[in-house]
Amino acid sequence: MTATTGTATTGTAQKIATGYVRAWLAGDVEKALSFIAGDVVCEAPTGVIQGIDGYRQFLEPFATALVSGTVLDVLGDDNRAAAVYTVETPFAKDFRGMEYITVKDAKIVRVISVFDRLPVVQASGGLPG
Repeated sequence: MTATTGTATTGTAQKIATGYVRAWLAGDVEKALSFIAGDVVCEAPTGVIQGIDGYRQFLEPFATALVSGTVLDVLGDDNRAAAVYTVETPFAKDFRGMEYITVKDAKIVRVISVFDRLPVVQASGGLPG
C-alpha cells in the first residue's frame, strides 16, 4: 500500500474545475459547458447523465435559476479536482454541494455531483425547517 501525502491545491484539473464552477454559479451555462468534454459522464442524485447534450439539460435549469452562489473551495491536481459550493435558489437557501471532477485532455470527462437535498425537501413542506 502506498501512503499519500494529501491533495495538491494547484494543477490543471483544479484550474479547469474552478473556471467551470465559477461559470455555472454565475449562470453562464455556455462558458461552463466550454470546460466539458462531448462524451462527459455525470453521476448525480437523479441518475447517470451521458454526453454534453444530456449534461446541458441537467445543468441549465439549475444554473439559470440561481439567486447566488459561492465557491467554498476547489482542491485538485492535474487530473482530478473537488469543488465545494453553496447556492441560494428561489426555493431553497444554503443549498450545499460538491463535485468530484476528472479531467482528460484539458476537458472535464467525469463529474460526480453530490448535494444536500434537505433544503429542497424542507422548502417543499416535506420536513419542518
